[in-house]
Amino acid sequence: MLPIGLGIDLGSSGLRLALVASDGSLLETRQSSYPCSFNNANGWKKGVAALSQQLPAHLREQVVAVAVDGTSGTLLACNEKGEPLSTAIAYSCACLEQTAAIKDLVPADSAAARASGSLARALRLLEQLQWQPNQALPLLRHQADWLMGWLLGDWAWGEEGNNLRLGWDLEQNNWAGSINAAPWAKALPKIVASGVALGTLSNSASAALGLPHGCQVVSGSTDANAMVLAADPQANDGVTVLGTTLVCKQFNPTPLVGAGISNHRIGGRWLVGGASNAGAGVLRQFFNDQQLQELSRQIDPNKASGLTYLPLPAVGERFPIDDPGLEPLLTPRPVSDALYLQGLLEGLSKIEQQGWQRLQQLGATPIKRVLTVGGGARNSQWRRIREQAIGLPVLNRANASAAAAMALLALRSVTLE
Repeated sequence: MLPIGLGIDLGSSGLRLALVASDGSLLETRQSSYPCSFNNANGWKKGVAALSQQLPAHLREQVVAVAVDGTSGTLLACNEKGEPLSTAIAYSCACLEQTAAIKDLVPADSAAARASGSLARALRLLEQLQWQPNQALPLLRHQADWLMGWLLGDWAWGEEGNNLRLGWDLEQNNWAGSINAAPWAKALPKIVASGVALGTLSNSASAALGLPHGCQVVSGSTDANAMVLAADPQANDGVTVLGTTLVCKQFNPTPLVGAGISNHRIGGRWLVGGASNAGAGVLRQFFNDQQLQELSRQIDPNKASGLTYLPLPAVGERFPIDDPGLEPLLTPRPVSDALYLQGLLEGLSKIEQQGWQRLQQLGATPIKRVLTVGGGARNSQWRRIREQAIGLPVLNRANASAAAAMALLALRSVTLE
């Protein structure tokens, strides 16, 4: 039997699974919305198990490795058995009340030094649980790391990219600032790089997924990083992820320093970028998928709408401006729905243009073209609006799959050993 990898993508809008063969070919894929609210961790597990059981049994029998990506800022508290002690706090939630406490813990240039980061969410979770130093510590785990823990039956581990905004310092390979001295420091995971085989499936996960017990569990990545890997960027390429949120990323010789900036290390290279709270998610506040398709066809991208919007889904922004109090601007709304949609798309394109500009201001290598992944990549009118805003060629990589990228990562991690 030929070895197969399974990739699990816990995205902001839903769940996706992919089976990939050793030659990189996509064998099967399944997707669904979350069966419970996004903040319900047990729903992540339930949804993944249901999708896995839909995959052909003869292919599941050949799976030798699995890896997970997830929304990097979504954090929850659980006990040592992985049982959630709270609902998760989503990646987009800023905890302004923790601003002063964060400043006492990490340097100002740390990825965790913002109210919109995971460190602020960790402090809020500890307060919500009313934890005291004389009590048993909860475990603080991001979305992908928690599900990886379920696969292993061991919640000790955390993948480095998922924990940057919690305070992990990639350059020092340690927790930033005075985090290690905090009384709750042992609530944090043991950090490993992406692509590390950590053990085999637990009995319960093997049964729930219908996978061989000997299947290896490999540390994955963030959802945005997985999409970048799926796009397969070349030199001087930027990658924009147009999902529920809008993400700009590129490989760069060195990490960048700036508010709202993330620096990841993949295959020995620095992947730099930022994620806006804005994205295709705001469009669904006003239109369903069919309406988006029909109205988009009515847009002439060569004729500006004349509207000026800041299409944030709620108060607060992370990138290209790091401002938890930034207000959305979604009015006035014209009579024409097509014109309104065009104005929103233009507003999102401006955010993207400012994102690439921000990265260059901080020292990133200028890009020569943009590869686009995610559901928004399929909108040809939006692509043309973006090209005009950015001033660079924009190429469609809509078929790129984060789940498939994780499957290939998992497979190569165990077959190249």
